[in-house]
Amino acid sequence: MKLTETCLNGVIVIEPTVYGDHRGWFMETYNSSKFNEAGIYLDFIQDNHSFSAKKGTLRGLHYQLNPKAQTKLVRCTKGSIYDVTVDIRKGSPTYGKWFGIELSAENNKQLLVSKGFAHGFMTLTEDVEVQYKVDELYGPEYDRSIIWNDPQINIVWPINITPVLSEKDERAPLLKDAENNFSYGE
Repeated sequence: MKLTETCLNGVIVIEPTVYGDHRGWFMETYNSSKFNEAGIYLDFIQDNHSFSAKKGTLRGLHYQLNPKAQTKLVRCTKGSIYDVTVDIRKGSPTYGKWFGIELSAENNKQLLVSKGFAHGFMTLTEDVEVQYKVDELYGPEYDRSIIWNDPQINIVWPINITPVLSEKDERAPLLKDAENNFSYGE
């Protein structure tokens, strides 16, 4: 397993080791002992799985407020996505900055998104499946979002189309107006 720090402290790219032969392949997508050896101590308690039929579907930018904030371990198991995280920790030197990476069934990359970051993705192909682990249960009363095209954040999405959005994501506020109880260093 290879871990690569990103420009956002708390967001890590994880590349599992893939063992292949004439039958196909095998990989560990999560191993708590290996994560602990790397200094990452998490207790994942829920697995989520989404399906998006259309290319250009955009889900996000989502997060949950404290005390129900979630760390996520995200991977794409069918198709391809452009996965984005935004630092929303007040006082952070990278507040409002974003990091994006392609996750796909072919490249096997995963993204660890810590608490204090908004998260979203755009599908780059048809028929996409995304799976992710979280360390806190879903709490609808803590669920929040930020609009995907906030000019303050200025995410450069890889395909220039009008995205397929949920009603919730269409109505999401700008970062400056979003409810947020994260502080850098907590």
